[in-house]
Amino acid sequence: MLARHGFRAIALDLRGHGESAWADDGAYDIVDFAGDLVAIAGSLDRKPALIGASLGGLAGIMAEGEVAPGSFASLTLVDITPQMEAGGVTRVVGFMAAHAREGFASPDEAARVISEYLPHRPSRKASSGLAHYLRQKEDGRYYWHWDPAFIDGIMRRHAERGDGSDYGLGELGEAAARLALPVHLIRGGSSDLVSPEAVAHFRALVPHAAYSDIADATHMVSATRTTPLATRSSIS
Repeated sequence: MLARHGFRAIALDLRGHGESAWADDGAYDIVDFAGDLVAIAGSLDRKPALIGASLGGLAGIMAEGEVAPGSFASLTLVDITPQMEAGGVTRVVGFMAAHAREGFASPDEAARVISEYLPHRPSRKASSGLAHYLRQKEDGRYYWHWDPAFIDGIMRRHAERGDGSDYGLGELGEAAARLALPVHLIRGGSSDLVSPEAVAHFRALVPHAAYSDIADATHMVSATRTTPLATRSSIS
């Protein structure tokens, strides 16, 4: 759809995800992802408009606000801010960690796990698109398309932070405060990761940012079936 409107769109798999290689040294800190984004942006013939959901958004904040300011034309953050709700973080990490090593007997089993994570979305069997998130190994079982070492690192850092109730006071918050490019924050109206208070915190850090709240959408905004954006969002 973007291409039909004249845009060049690149769907990027971050390291340890999808078709991208896994880091042998376990380098999955935000600054590592940010460095990758900067390197890719620098290889293009113009500054890209970066759209980052969850991890991709955090990497975008760090890339533009700390690693190499001026790398991007704009930054769109999909349900992610430096300040995150501890319960939501635990839920996301728990979903990603579940079955990470034992895998699934079939794509339909993976689809059931997704339905449990997204209870507001109608349950459905595995679709052809689910294949992009799974890889079948020699044992015949299906595994998530991400490196378990990435999840281990998140769980370790989450434990080190204690309750993790305010991630916005550290380097990500400082990077966000330095953002000078056009920024658009999109929140899922039913998100358990980004609260209204987190939005207020972010808008204080980045007062020029545009903001949209998508009614009934969860943290997985793009995976939530909603009616057209124009009738369900609050934009300011």
